[in-house]
Amino acid sequence: MSKESSSLMPPWLRGYQREWLIRDIIAGATLAAVAIPECMGYTSIAQTPIVTGLYTIIFPTLLFALLGSSRLLVVGADSATAALLAAGLTGAAISGVTPGSPEWLAYTSVVAIMCGGLLLLARVFRLGFLGDFLSASVLIGFLTGVGVQVLSGQIPDMLGVAKGTGNWFEQQWAWMTSLGDINWPTFLYAIATIVIIKGFERFIPKVPGAIVAVVLLIGVSTVLDSSGNGVAVIGAVQGGFPPIGLPDVSASDVLDNMATLVAIAFSCFILIIAQSAATSRSFAMKHGQPVDINRDIVGLSGANFAAGLSGTFVVNGSPTKTQILDGQKGHTQIANITMSAIVLLVVLFFTAVLTNMPKAVLAGIVFLIGLSLVDIAGMRIVAKARRSEFVIALVTAIVVCAVGVEQGIILAIVVSILDLVRRQYKPKDFVVMIDKDQVVEYTSATPGTQSEPGLVIFRYDAPLFYANANRFVDDVEKLIEAAPTPVEWLIIDGSSIDDVDYSAGQALKGLLDYLDARNITAVIARADVGLDGTMDVYGLEQRIKPEHRFTDLAAAHDAFVHREAAGTGPSSS
Repeated sequence: MSKESSSLMPPWLRGYQREWLIRDIIAGATLAAVAIPECMGYTSIAQTPIVTGLYTIIFPTLLFALLGSSRLLVVGADSATAALLAAGLTGAAISGVTPGSPEWLAYTSVVAIMCGGLLLLARVFRLGFLGDFLSASVLIGFLTGVGVQVLSGQIPDMLGVAKGTGNWFEQQWAWMTSLGDINWPTFLYAIATIVIIKGFERFIPKVPGAIVAVVLLIGVSTVLDSSGNGVAVIGAVQGGFPPIGLPDVSASDVLDNMATLVAIAFSCFILIIAQSAATSRSFAMKHGQPVDINRDIVGLSGANFAAGLSGTFVVNGSPTKTQILDGQKGHTQIANITMSAIVLLVVLFFTAVLTNMPKAVLAGIVFLIGLSLVDIAGMRIVAKARRSEFVIALVTAIVVCAVGVEQGIILAIVVSILDLVRRQYKPKDFVVMIDKDQVVEYTSATPGTQSEPGLVIFRYDAPLFYANANRFVDDVEKLIEAAPTPVEWLIIDGSSIDDVDYSAGQALKGLLDYLDARNITAVIARADVGLDGTMDVYGLEQRIKPEHRFTDLAAAHDAFVHREAAGTGPSSS
């Protein structure tokens, strides 16, 4: 096989073993049993026709399997991106477009195509790093907020009462004040759904409880004629082959709403990059497999183009369904292709059986999906590990609920970046002690601390840039001013300073002027390669003599100890 044809082959297909096939097919069938009710449920979040949830796991899943790298990542509808999509379109208030309408569905498909384009650009211009700006703790807070919003949004359908309008608090107040109007048969269907699913999870975990609940309760609903007794059912579901083609919306309408649609697509894009990459990477590492995030981005791009061109909405890598596939001992994307084939058969031949499904059943399924996103254990771990990150995660979760999902993702990105800048602005810094046996000890750099009489060895654990450069200089000056004995040498341990921007370069020049004025010798030890390069650019190397630059901290310390014999007095000039 030529290199060219080999490169076109999906990486997961290389080295495929025949004995994996049966296991992959079984895992795919099991996955379909889980994905069918879940993805139907996601349409209640995206506010699109139920069949569109099934469309997300036909061609989008197939395109990712052909174009992506991950052996296990399952791509399809996802609660977080569905919530982002619906919140963005609702907030946009596009003229003449109401949730659930054909026009609404067309715009969700347009957003999917835009996501595909953004993901393709991310691959071409190597922008995949943007997903890294959602820190793990912020992502926990964001998904927890989404989970609370998703599960609370299902409560009216579970109770059989009207949904409220307005903000999140007003919507909750609406169903709370309608408890006297509960439709008890509807509520019993919702409770039965939850009990069946949780019961199977607890006692028969290998059997998908969601599909059991759907099949069983459709049967009960049909026998009892629930729709004739006041229980809302989903009604006729349009089946058939997914519609192939551009969304049914005019180019002029898209252009008129371009800024809004791009903003929604960008929010989904960031979440797709962060969540899918993290899922793909974690499962690949678990099995000792290589990770090719760039190729996965291409696969996700193709999946979203396929979604937009086959009448459905944005798709994402699913951590929960990927976990299920791994738990079923699936080996490759053959399992996901099997799932796609089974779902295609369902939309072609079996949608009629869904007619009598109570809406409360789907609401119960989505309620549990939302509940699974509420990561209390993760929040506790973050709180224990780093209080500041817990506060950020908590604020993000509250904003998602109280203000909106789209605003939550924007806040998540902003606070992640601000937290990074905060930590770089105030990193740990130390005064380094070296005893006669060359044992190194790091002490917090508080004024009055000195490495030894006449010497300060200073370590700063961050690159120097415009925000922290003056702080770096101030910390050094405070150490010198408060030193118990006059400082003759300042040795900067440069091992953690891998970059210096222009502002920091100017601040370092000012520090060297300060040292010259005090007749203090400036020395640098263990300079990072990046630091060496930037020092040369700003002319700092000319200010520090070659004999005052060391590759080893102990050597720099030894030079201080023998400075009189070496003829190097307390001067840097």
